[in-house]
Amino acid sequence: MALLALASVVPSALLALAVFSVPAWACLLCFTTYSERFRICQMFVGMQSPKLEECEEAFTAAFQGLSDTEINYDERSHLHDAFTQMTHGLQELAAARGSFEVAFPDAAEKMKAVITQLKEAQACIPPCGLQEFARRFLCKGCYSRVCDLPLDCPVQDVTVTRGDQAMFSCIVNFKLPKEEITYSWKFARGGLRTQDLSYFRDVPRAEGYLARIRPTQLTHRGTFSCEIKQDQRPLARLYFFLNVTGPPPRAETELQAAFREVLRWAPRDAELIEPWRPSLGELLARPEALTPSNLFLLAALGALASVCATVLVWMFFEWYCSGS
Repeated sequence: MALLALASVVPSALLALAVFSVPAWACLLCFTTYSERFRICQMFVGMQSPKLEECEEAFTAAFQGLSDTEINYDERSHLHDAFTQMTHGLQELAAARGSFEVAFPDAAEKMKAVITQLKEAQACIPPCGLQEFARRFLCKGCYSRVCDLPLDCPVQDVTVTRGDQAMFSCIVNFKLPKEEITYSWKFARGGLRTQDLSYFRDVPRAEGYLARIRPTQLTHRGTFSCEIKQDQRPLARLYFFLNVTGPPPRAETELQAAFREVLRWAPRDAELIEPWRPSLGELLARPEALTPSNLFLLAALGALASVCATVLVWMFFEWYCSGS
């Protein structure tokens, strides 16, 4: 009996290797196991039927049309559930003495209809960045992939007159994850226009997606880099080449010269970028600056102003009534 069991297992194993070695891996092979497919064929034609091999070949052939299917990565669970329901349906047909020649093509057509109803994979947005929202699952190979785009974005040119303010916005044109997003800034001094990370040094005081320099000096001429990360995984690197031109305003020149002479002021990398704390006018002028914390502060200021106005009106009314 043991020899008979072994003899029945070996051909099945060899057949499984033959099926998995085909170049076109259909969605069927990604979301069902060989044992599940073999069991369905046994139910259709019998445990030791000579038609087992024919049944298995018909099973895989019916789903070859799904071999090049790509779906939204987040839809994998839905497609897996659909294949699970399909296998249950085929088992019921086999138990009812149905024909696998009819059942397999019909099941494949139903799965095609299910796939067309899934949420489509989103297109990649050039020119750069690790765009998780556009990750796709490929049935041809049963693996996922993201956009084939570099992490480094093209260098943006920023020209500022000496003594004025320079502003950098570390914003990408694709959707970022909602959690654990951090921004880090670096500077390549000496007027370099580069994306070579070996030339960059950290700017510790710079935090958040907005940063500014004021007043800009000739020593600030160079490339600034902002790296966006999620949980220490880089998502994109933006570069800004700051070109400082022209003399500063005349009124500032004498004042700055006096301060430098007295304090012997010299710019340091740590003082290049200051944390951006927007004024009320800047908040209203820049919608992207209205973060939840800034909105809370604005609401708190409005409430405080309302309370103060109410108290002043009440005090005036009390004073007026007491005088009468």
